[in-house]
Amino acid sequence: MINKTFLGFTFITSLAVGLPTYAAVSTQEAGALGNTLTPLGGETAGNADGSIPAWTGGTKQSPATGNNFIPADLFAADKPVLKITAANMAKYTDKLSEGTRALLQKYPDTFRVDVYPTRRTASAPDYVYKNTAANAVSCKLTQNGQSVEGCFGGIPFPVPKSGAEVIWNFLLRVEPEAVEYGFKNVVLTSDGGQTLATRNDNAWQYPYYYQKGSVQSWSKEYFLQRFSTTAPAFKAGETLVIRDSVDPQQARQAWQYLVGQRRVRRAPTVAYDTPDFVASGANYFDEVQGFWGMPDRYDWKIVGKKETYIPYNTNGQSTAPMDKAFAPHHLNPDTLRWELHRTWVVEATLASGKRHAVPKRTFYFDEDTWLLTLLDGYDAEGKLWRTSQVLPFVVPAVPAVLIKPVAVFNLQAGTVSNVQALNGENFRVVPLKSELYFTGDAVAAEGVR
Repeated sequence: MINKTFLGFTFITSLAVGLPTYAAVSTQEAGALGNTLTPLGGETAGNADGSIPAWTGGTKQSPATGNNFIPADLFAADKPVLKITAANMAKYTDKLSEGTRALLQKYPDTFRVDVYPTRRTASAPDYVYKNTAANAVSCKLTQNGQSVEGCFGGIPFPVPKSGAEVIWNFLLRVEPEAVEYGFKNVVLTSDGGQTLATRNDNAWQYPYYYQKGSVQSWSKEYFLQRFSTTAPAFKAGETLVIRDSVDPQQARQAWQYLVGQRRVRRAPTVAYDTPDFVASGANYFDEVQGFWGMPDRYDWKIVGKKETYIPYNTNGQSTAPMDKAFAPHHLNPDTLRWELHRTWVVEATLASGKRHAVPKRTFYFDEDTWLLTLLDGYDAEGKLWRTSQVLPFVVPAVPAVLIKPVAVFNLQAGTVSNVQALNGENFRVVPLKSELYFTGDAVAAEGVR
């Protein structure tokens, strides 16, 4: 059961979808940012017993060295303060998600949660802090929670009043203007095997975070993506272009180049609960990066705010070599760092008239970054079916805590889809490209084989 006690906040229960447009918070509420709240909306103070320290500014910006902007180990001297296993998990149930408890029970001999000292590394460039403060008093939900207006370049709702506001905080989370990286989709099979589904070169661009942008000039597109598959050989050259907007009328535009067809075509099904062909169908498209796409198929409700053991500062896992990153049925506990953080717990239930293979989900969002860290999915009978571990890593060159990799567990099938694994790859913050690069026409013009 989820502890529904708010820590330092009044308990909120509100549905966003289906309700009228929300007004922004008052100037007085927004004034807490940078004082009792961090500039992005987390509680500045630590918790009562000190196991969560006060936020003191997070990671400071520092220049990147080499081709990989993800430092391997920011806290090399840290040792686990706690090791949670199936044998002792009962003592820590109130701080574990249901999915984490299920993994401890399913793999009692190999899966464990190594809890390290909590490091509140969340930070962002000053322009993001400034924009977040402005958003607090100007940003509003529109179209029954399916869109937003009046925000740009920062967290839209740093003092959230509804579940829909929290999911938009995640969708519009802090990002650099543009990044490039290689990634692998690795599937762990029920018999303990490991398969490389695809290896890909990826480019992302975030118009919502353009430093020279504004509320007035923003196109309403919040990310642009283009990637090409390089392995296995029979898929090499396949390309996918995706553009997401806060406008529900053009929420996702996608184009795919298929080697066999030798042409670019629209790909409208690259969304929601369509099996992700980039990962051999081992996860749904909206499970990429935890949750990926429009929130319109669910009603969103804040359940509460609670202290939770979550993956955090996972640079060591993301930079580990392939042979160290994975165990037969889960991520390697030796490389995965967990910490105690306050999380917003949000429940998503299927909206009236909508369909989705996963009709109910429970999300755990880190209060400091609004990053999704854990996600539990339930089947039509209300039984836990899926659980995801999203891996926040620190990039001091921004500075920010970012996510890309996610491990999606199908608990009933005993499989794991490791999506956008960065192991053995380089991650770089790069200059902006022309937005024309992120179009189907550009892919066709380049004559990808």
